[in-house]
Amino acid sequence: MRLTTKGRFAVTAMIDLAMRCADGPVALAGISERQKISLSYLEQLFGKLRRHGLVESVRGPGGGYCLTRPAGQMTVTDIVCAVDEQLDATQCGGRENCHDDERCMTHELWTALNVKMFEYLSSVTLGELVDAQRQKMGGDVAVIRDARRPAARSRGKAVAIGS
Repeated sequence: MRLTTKGRFAVTAMIDLAMRCADGPVALAGISERQKISLSYLEQLFGKLRRHGLVESVRGPGGGYCLTRPAGQMTVTDIVCAVDEQLDATQCGGRENCHDDERCMTHELWTALNVKMFEYLSSVTLGELVDAQRQKMGGDVAVIRDARRPAARSRGKAVAIGS
């Protein structure tokens, strides 16, 4: 599987965002600090996530990013595909030319794995990942607030997280 740091970081950043967006837009600088991901890299990822309609940006003081729909309606596949990550375990990228311009003996195996990976990642929602993270952090945490920001007033199309 060619899931690189781009896909991993995008999913991690989206979990962080979903955990905090109930209070309003979440600044990328905060995500960068909490998750130890370069701010410039996050800006690139969130540009792609925005273009694919998964997040929206809010400008100005107190601005940042919000989810465009409930976290329970976004899958890991939505996120990974939005940042142009390939879910492909084949060596040939599906072109069937990996062994001297012919199909290799294990092509069907890796193609079947691709299908299973896609099915699995399509079955996992951002909301489920947020719930799992909250359980790890000590139970039913209703809202995790960004320590540098007071509770923000509702802006834009910020949506509830979970289901």
